[in-house]
Amino acid sequence: MDFDGVDPLAFGEDVDLLAFGEPTHGEPAFPRARDELFKRLVRRGFRSIAVEYDRVAALAVDDYVQGRSDEPPEGRERQLAEWMRTHNRSTDDPLTFHGFDAPIELTHAASPGPYLRVLRDSLPADLRPPLADDLDRLVGDDRRWSDPRAQLDAAHSVGRSPEAQRLRVLADDLLTALHTVDVDGWYRAYVHGVAALGLLRYHAVAADPAPDAVRTSRMLAVRDALMARNLLDLRGNGPMLVAAHNRHLQRHPSRWHLAGMDLEWRSAGAIVSSQLGDRYKVIVGSLGSSAALGLAPPAPETFEGRLGAHAGHGPLFEVAADGATDGTTRTDVTPEQGYFPLDAETVEHADAIWHIDLFPAAARELADRIRRLPGVESHRSGPGQGVPEVGWDDWFFFVGSGRRHPFATIVGHDIPDFDQESRLDRVGVYRLNLDLGREEFRRLFGYGPEEIRGRRDGIDFARFDEPVPHPVYATQSWASVVNPGARSADVVDRLLRHAHARRAGRS
Repeated sequence: MDFDGVDPLAFGEDVDLLAFGEPTHGEPAFPRARDELFKRLVRRGFRSIAVEYDRVAALAVDDYVQGRSDEPPEGRERQLAEWMRTHNRSTDDPLTFHGFDAPIELTHAASPGPYLRVLRDSLPADLRPPLADDLDRLVGDDRRWSDPRAQLDAAHSVGRSPEAQRLRVLADDLLTALHTVDVDGWYRAYVHGVAALGLLRYHAVAADPAPDAVRTSRMLAVRDALMARNLLDLRGNGPMLVAAHNRHLQRHPSRWHLAGMDLEWRSAGAIVSSQLGDRYKVIVGSLGSSAALGLAPPAPETFEGRLGAHAGHGPLFEVAADGATDGTTRTDVTPEQGYFPLDAETVEHADAIWHIDLFPAAARELADRIRRLPGVESHRSGPGQGVPEVGWDDWFFFVGSGRRHPFATIVGHDIPDFDQESRLDRVGVYRLNLDLGREEFRRLFGYGPEEIRGRRDGIDFARFDEPVPHPVYATQSWASVVNPGARSADVVDRLLRHAHARRAGRS
């Protein structure tokens, strides 16, 4: 990951919480960027990260990170957890993984029952309030709490029933009792109690017979309030990176047009910022095009388009210094794509923007040129093709019978710990790769592929518009050009024709 000279803490060295937002949960480049940012921040003294993940469930992830468990998490947190676990084996100052979300999804919210039972059972019998004996009866069947219909219709929610109201009193009494004792597993019991009380508050709002837009906005507001409480709860042991959707981390109120409703609520970032002031800093995420979302390149006049025009910059733009406040909101996004475009208010209240553009416009123009060569077929990797997420958005070009070996590829992003020397995560940066064969490779560079190991130190793999050996596959006679332009145009045209003819002649 390349910061192109921009320090991620330049706009605020003394922070308690540094927030890193993503504009969608559907683009896998953002978790990779988050992980690389955290690794860099660890070298600056950060020792913990909090992500948009159920706080209770995150206890098991941290057990793995600390070596107390051998069960890694599934999904997007796995690689980060494995890196943190490996790091902790060689340090006396271990890293910590946190979640700061509640056990709430868009489709349902969990029952408070399992969380209250953990809290109750952690207390000595003589400290449990009398109402604790009625816990199971008051909760009833856990499934009635998580009924998906309750998210859409207050009539299906049990959140304002007499039992739910008594459970809120019980949860408060149990948490109060917990603070009077020192018991094994105190923190785990506390986290379960906070989750239970938060769920009861959320279910109470879900049972509110207010108009749909008002009710849904209140439900979203409660969830973000619970997130904010957890973040304020977790801070205190040095600076912490916080990662979640932009809508949770931004300083201003969040807005969302959903199913005909205009929703608005106070974000977790707005709450935390009001408490921490300048000790809370936020980087909002921005996205150009994306195969994962089916998102086309943004128009030039949009915020994303203007950011993408700064080829070689970034991916981090400091708002105040880089003039990132000019632009319009893109209008080509569909609800199904799940992307929240930048708008003036989001940009204005951010400290910085992290812009990811996996396949800039110049790369598309080059791809069109290659496709016009005789007999060329092209393939863009993406979801549902059996390709790892790290390979999405790459283009492969074939000629002749069969499609096993491309003669050219275009890539627009780094692969952490494997292919990073071209610094492709800078905005507007991409790389053309060509299979030249040994003879043409030697003719171009003056030495053979077998000599690359001894010559790597003298090669700038990130230099624009200059053919160089491929940073990974040079030993297989591949060459590459980062952002080919006018200076290398004649050479690139010749090499393209050579690679094309060479592969066509093998069919």
